[in-house]
Amino acid sequence: MKLNYISRGTGLEEHGINNPNIIYWTPPTPVLYEQIMQHREGLITHLGPMAVKTGHYTGRAPNDKFIVDEPGCHDKIWWGTVNRPIDPQKFENLHKRLLKFLDGKDLYVQDCFAGARPRHRIPIRVITEKAWHSLFVRNMFILATPEELERHRPEFTIIDIPSFHAIPSVDDTNSEACIIVNFAKKLIVIGGTSYGGEIKKSIFTIMNYLLPLKKKILSMHCSANVGKSGDVAVFFGLSGTGKTSLSADPERSLIGDDEHGWDDEGVFNFEGGCYAKLIRLSQESEPEIYECTRRFGTILENVAFNTLTRRIDLDDDSFTENTRGTYPLSYIPNAVSSGTAGHPKNVVMLTCDAFGVLPPIARLTRKQAMYHFLSGYTAKVAGTEYGVGKEPQATFSTCFGAPFMALHPSVYAEMLKEKISRHNVNCWLLNTGWSGGGYGVGSRIKIKYSRAMVNAALNGVFDDIGFQTEPYFGLSVPMSCPDVPGELLNPRNMWENKAAYDNAAGVLRERFRENFVPFSDYVEEEVTKVL
Repeated sequence: MKLNYISRGTGLEEHGINNPNIIYWTPPTPVLYEQIMQHREGLITHLGPMAVKTGHYTGRAPNDKFIVDEPGCHDKIWWGTVNRPIDPQKFENLHKRLLKFLDGKDLYVQDCFAGARPRHRIPIRVITEKAWHSLFVRNMFILATPEELERHRPEFTIIDIPSFHAIPSVDDTNSEACIIVNFAKKLIVIGGTSYGGEIKKSIFTIMNYLLPLKKKILSMHCSANVGKSGDVAVFFGLSGTGKTSLSADPERSLIGDDEHGWDDEGVFNFEGGCYAKLIRLSQESEPEIYECTRRFGTILENVAFNTLTRRIDLDDDSFTENTRGTYPLSYIPNAVSSGTAGHPKNVVMLTCDAFGVLPPIARLTRKQAMYHFLSGYTAKVAGTEYGVGKEPQATFSTCFGAPFMALHPSVYAEMLKEKISRHNVNCWLLNTGWSGGGYGVGSRIKIKYSRAMVNAALNGVFDDIGFQTEPYFGLSVPMSCPDVPGELLNPRNMWENKAAYDNAAGVLRERFRENFVPFSDYVEEEVTKVL
């Protein structure tokens, strides 16, 4: 049945879906293109990418995400503003309405996997009402072979129905949008939003819960690549800090651009695709990603284009700053087809400093690495979350991915500490944000300089150059870097008003200290004294 792609209303009874119209079972890309066009969900652009709009929500809606507070997970979840509880009965009532809502609807099913390491991968099923969401899933996750499809049994299921709206006064949700994770039922319900990233990050939340608890595997919000000598580099960072751009290096092979696990063999990708931020993407600076915007199968979310010529405009932010491209990992020429590699030699923590205070690169001690990992300082870049406006907002997102971390941050930090020590990993802090002043005064550090600094770090160039200690954060800053202006490395030199820099650096240091207070009981005293 699944290999014929279409069935009439049968096959989803185990999920409580009893009266759908036509079910499309794991349809391939051409079939989904036909469905997208037939239902007017998108338009084909120059050279074949499919352009879609996500409507009201052009970024994630973190205030609308909930976890069902049931006995099996109650004592494990890191409850708070990130992981909001919802009553099991409230979920049951909403779920029943959703199942009834699906009567008579055409549905699309993708059976696939999360986790490139075969012994750790999790079979997932994603049921959607939109064909383009089904293509999104097909691009983003690991496809099953025909033989695997025949015996595929989902461990977790997502039901993604944007036209189904929650009722806040009845369901205790924040708005009509809802992203609800139920670990007991192994089910995720998404309604009221068409933003594709909610599907992707829901699976990431599941992996962040299961792998550390069940298999003692570190789950990481990071990109990863590997050099010709087999040296692996991991890049932690929130959206907009450069994870995708810096890991797509023509001189290194891409393992993955966003989500990975680190087990006793090394690093493995959770996904089979990339979800790149496209606004103002240039062919010169990021040629590998640029070429993916010109290929059949790529989904372009909220990207503007000329309706006559169908040529896209990557500089146009009229819909949102958070324009996105979704494509299979195989579209990157030097991608690692297995999605796996060995243990990292370097860990790079990416921050987008909107204050313009932090140096563009610094070497971290292991204690500093733990401090900055738990701090997760960065700026939320415009549009990546619903409600974030044009200006970036300075924030602390622990583990460089707080919205997706189901367990307490100390769980992930302890695992990272152990792995860094065991494998003698070099740690770096890379600022891809502002220099010469904060947002509105200074300018964003050019990606070509960030690339040059990353290459120098990964290739051991700084070992022969030497370091100097910067005074406010105790960071070891290289004395020079090939292909990077010398004055850029010392952020104070870039400020015209040195007193203003000193004041901004002092303010940011205090914000770090205040933010770290809740973590003080979970780390060694030496870590708390880093600042």
